[in-house]
Amino acid sequence: MKTKYSANTAGAPGPDQAAAASKAQTSVGRWTRFVPGLAACAVAAAAALSAARLLPGFSPLLIAILLGVTWRNLAGVPASWTAGVQVSSKKLLRTGIVLLGLQLSLSEILGLGAGALLVVVAAVGVTFATTLWIGRALGIGPAQRLLIASGFSICGAAAVAATESATDAEEQETVTAIGLVVLFGTLMIPLVPFLGTLLGLPPEALGMWIGASTHEVAQVVAAGGAVGSAALAVAVTVKLARVLMLAPIIAGVGWYRRRTQTGTTAGKRPPVIPLFVLGFIAAMLLRTWGFLPDPFLETAKWFQTALLTAAMFGLGLGVHFRGLATVGGKPVVLALTSTLTILAVSLGGTLIFPPVS
Repeated sequence: MKTKYSANTAGAPGPDQAAAASKAQTSVGRWTRFVPGLAACAVAAAAALSAARLLPGFSPLLIAILLGVTWRNLAGVPASWTAGVQVSSKKLLRTGIVLLGLQLSLSEILGLGAGALLVVVAAVGVTFATTLWIGRALGIGPAQRLLIASGFSICGAAAVAATESATDAEEQETVTAIGLVVLFGTLMIPLVPFLGTLLGLPPEALGMWIGASTHEVAQVVAAGGAVGSAALAVAVTVKLARVLMLAPIIAGVGWYRRRTQTGTTAGKRPPVIPLFVLGFIAAMLLRTWGFLPDPFLETAKWFQTALLTAAMFGLGLGVHFRGLATVGGKPVVLALTSTLTILAVSLGGTLIFPPVS
């Protein structure tokens, strides 16, 4: 009687085993392609966070953007970084925005009073709408208008990047908006306290004006800190109230695009509310309900900053000076107009509804 031996009994892998091994190798290869770019963004984020400790008033997000821009234009971006940098600019960014919600407590924001909240809503709403209207009059594309409007009315680079996730904006449009936010927001750090002093605003009122007008959270901290602790406390709380507007604005952008987008299948249409916006809202509610201990919130705040810093380096790598030269002066004019609008609206609101002492 003859015994039949299969290839498996001879030590060779069977068809199923070979297929599984091939699938595992493919999966490993799929993930390893992200490593170089993610590692570069992580190293840059670490460097930016360290530099920010030595440079008071400079946001690590700003430093990371500058590092990315410098690297792109002096050394170029290796092809092996592409996949990882895209993950950093998209996935890490959205995760950081979700964690940003843990900084917001509705009870603290409501404590500002109805007048201050009205000023925040007016500053964001009027600036956003005016920027879109003037941008259209200047002939600037809809995506670029949306990016500049959100960045200048809500919370700077993070709002620009969040809006980019809800639109079909080109990379060049995104980095242009971020560059303009950095430029004009940095100029506002000495300008708003100086103008407030000339106008004779008390510290709390000046802090409210700073928080309701200045673009980046870090820029608000720098400007408010230059005035004093009383101004700083009001400025940061008012600024966080503006950050809260990120959720309805991005949800509105998604809803509008879903209604106006034609010629695509339902599966390709953008969601009414992006998933990361829902995460942002959920994180904010968790903070408001007080379920999370302070050590956890401090750790989450560090991770949020680190993730956004890594994402900003990735976005900075997309800034090519030769490409920027083709943008022209219209976005700069729009950015200036948007800055003047939010300064005027927030100042008027501060004078009419001074902060509650």
